[in-house]
Amino acid sequence: MIIQSIIPKDNYILHITDENNQSGLFDVAPYLNSEVFSQLKEQDNFKRIYNGKYYIEWDCGADLSADTIEAKWKKS
Repeated sequence: MIIQSIIPKDNYILHITDENNQSGLFDVAPYLNSEVFSQLKEQDNFKRIYNGKYYIEWDCGADLSADTIEAKWKKS
């Protein structure tokens, strides 16, 4: 999977589109109790996201691989 775009939504949901123009939703909420993801509980931090195409990363250093996203996203 190559991540083409990411749009942060309410309730810690990411709207993701891949290289084949498939889109879906990925729920980050289950990760928020992990120390590295805890700063994302603040919506401003959650919205500051970088698309590395094969991963996504936030300013706080938390990241998710495209493989993790592909395994757990809900396609639209």
